[in-house]
Amino acid sequence: MTTPSSSSVTSSPYRSLDAEKIVQSATVLCRRIEERLPERGLHRVCLDLLQVAREAEERAHWVAQPHWPIRLFNALVIAALLWLLGALFFSVHFDIRALLALSPADFLQTLEAGINDIVLIGAALFFFGSVETRLKRSRALHALHELRSLAHVIDMHQLTKDPERALKRGTRTPSSPREEFSLFELSRYLDYCSEMLALIGKIAALYLQEFPDPVTSAAVNEIEKLTTDLSRKIWQKISILHSLEGLDAAKAAHSTPTSSDP
Repeated sequence: MTTPSSSSVTSSPYRSLDAEKIVQSATVLCRRIEERLPERGLHRVCLDLLQVAREAEERAHWVAQPHWPIRLFNALVIAALLWLLGALFFSVHFDIRALLALSPADFLQTLEAGINDIVLIGAALFFFGSVETRLKRSRALHALHELRSLAHVIDMHQLTKDPERALKRGTRTPSSPREEFSLFELSRYLDYCSEMLALIGKIAALYLQEFPDPVTSAAVNEIEKLTTDLSRKIWQKISILHSLEGLDAAKAAHSTPTSSDP
């Protein structure tokens, strides 16, 4: 029995998200919404989602790539700081007798000054060493904040889509939402919202795929949890719609007169 080579396993296209496929899925979804519900604002929201998906492809690529000018600048600064630290260390002449002659207060003061210098140089090394990571994190978090806002916009569009309202039950009031959906159209509308939320979760995962940063990971997990919770509410409505459709079909079958044998 032959086993796949390690190179063929690691290069499998099914082990990572493809940004182009996500853009294609968003494009097809926009087309489906336009064909089914062309006059609805949901189509414009989907167009915004498509634009965000295209921008995410470029942003995720930027986040994943090493930025050599920044790394070269950081390396030069870090080398200069290390040289300065070494110069300070070798310029100090340790005199054991002078140290022993110091009073405890003077000794602690001298020790504190040396520790402060080391801490400040260490903080500078950390700051310049993490510049690239912080720039990437800032750009990724800004994009993820945009995705989070878009998820809430989608939730606002489905907020007043009540399944029972499609059956024309009850008395309308002046403040009642205007609904012109059939049960089938409402089901498709809610399903489109659920698909858009799923795409938002996949777009967010693009930033984490090549940039395993803990802060970015927490933000992506938060968005995935948000979209999952919002989709759960939508699928509860879809389940109610399916139940209502089943009740209407049963009533229609019960009210249809059956032909009797002569």
